[in-house]
Amino acid sequence: MSPPVFLGAAGIIASFVIYGAVAPDHAGANFEAAQAFIIDRFGWFYTLSSTLILVFVIWLGSSRAGDIRLGGDGAEPEFGNLTWFTMLLAAGMGIGLVFFGVAEPIEHYLAPLEAEGRTDEAVREALFHTFFHWGLHPWGIYIGMALPLAYFHFRHDLPLAPRSMLYPLIGERIHGWWGHCVDILATVGTLFGVGTSLGLGAMQINAALGRIAGVSTSITIQLLIIATITTVATISVVTGLKVGIRRLSQLNMGLATVILLFVFALGPTVYILDTFVSGIGQYLQNLPRASFRVIRGDDRAWQADWTLFYWSWWIAWSPFVGIFAARISKGRTIREFIFAMLLAPSLAGFFWFATMGGTGLFIEHLGAGGIAGPTLEDEAFSLFAMLEHLPFTTAISALAAFVIVVFFVTSSDSGSLVDVMVTSGGHPNPPAAYRIFWCVAEGVVAAALLVAGGLTALRTASLTPALPMAVLLLVACYGLAKTLRIDARTEGRPEREEIAG
Repeated sequence: MSPPVFLGAAGIIASFVIYGAVAPDHAGANFEAAQAFIIDRFGWFYTLSSTLILVFVIWLGSSRAGDIRLGGDGAEPEFGNLTWFTMLLAAGMGIGLVFFGVAEPIEHYLAPLEAEGRTDEAVREALFHTFFHWGLHPWGIYIGMALPLAYFHFRHDLPLAPRSMLYPLIGERIHGWWGHCVDILATVGTLFGVGTSLGLGAMQINAALGRIAGVSTSITIQLLIIATITTVATISVVTGLKVGIRRLSQLNMGLATVILLFVFALGPTVYILDTFVSGIGQYLQNLPRASFRVIRGDDRAWQADWTLFYWSWWIAWSPFVGIFAARISKGRTIREFIFAMLLAPSLAGFFWFATMGGTGLFIEHLGAGGIAGPTLEDEAFSLFAMLEHLPFTTAISALAAFVIVVFFVTSSDSGSLVDVMVTSGGHPNPPAAYRIFWCVAEGVVAAALLVAGGLTALRTASLTPALPMAVLLLVACYGLAKTLRIDARTEGRPEREEIAG
């Protein structure tokens, strides 16, 4: 254990939980005000930093440094390509794809930024903004965290923890309070993110069960869902990466693929293919303009609610996905790491949104309708409202609900593993007792705040680490570029003294 990090993170988490449980309305108002202030004053910084990180990783992958192998020239990948990809996608945004696959395109279609709602132009804009929010930028942010961690850990034996990214700037002082503070920030952000998603997910699963089987919506049912997910996640995280987390990731990606192919085959297939191809074209055409867009005036609220919210969300979650991605990527070259992690998940996400969201748009815009109402009532209903227009509704809806459960389990066990590694000094294979503690802590946080009604407030609070984390990511990119120049000059054998300072 790293006592300063473990105790510091646990203390902050306990304080927030108590605050959210005792005074949820007061906490919610304060957290929302803080987040609104940050986005209003630093929205330009989120926009600029997200795009700069993406440009940096693309440049790095295209440079000669791309040939460097994480772990040394003779290192072999620990996981096969398909297993590696499924774990990356499941941890990075798997549950988000399932939950927002229909909801986000429909919401953009109803209230687009520049077009008139419910028109052909609104359909095109809905696809572009969905692709934009879930495409290259989030994965570029994740790589901006994951690659420096993997490089410094596997090539220079530094801890697998965010503190190591500061080594080129402050050297061995990463083992002091600067390093402790960075690791505490990453631990708190990861646990809040996963814990609040677990609680919100319980409500989504409860809503799905109500729509499918008439199960009542109640706190008791949601607490049982949290307990079940936490129990399975604890077993998974204790059994480790090669057994529990690997197999669950393969399972949920396999089941998600079944749902995807079902909708693709029995839905408006030609329309889906048209949507996929034209959506990518619009994305590439409008990407430069949207990447640097800062809106003032009446449409400022739209950007704050959508783009800036997503950018802060991806940045706040980057320690979770970045540390996990670094842990499973030994033996990959920098070029392979960057372009596989950047392009493959983005294309998979594009096809998912074209299939699920495209089918929803087809039904709402050209068909019988009936998707908009449930989506506006509760985003959790949108997927199931779309599936009701396809054959075998009950069976495929039940499978979708099960996939949501498994995705939440993989998010919980992956997040727990990250928290354990960071609070145990960056150890890649920490003891089982620590894994159990953090996995159970996520469930307790979710359950306590669900009962108190403070989940929404804590979800907002979980975004506040994005501002310092964005600064850390930019610093990490600078430090990595500096170290790679030294690496090239010394033919891959730089001394630590040359890197630091």
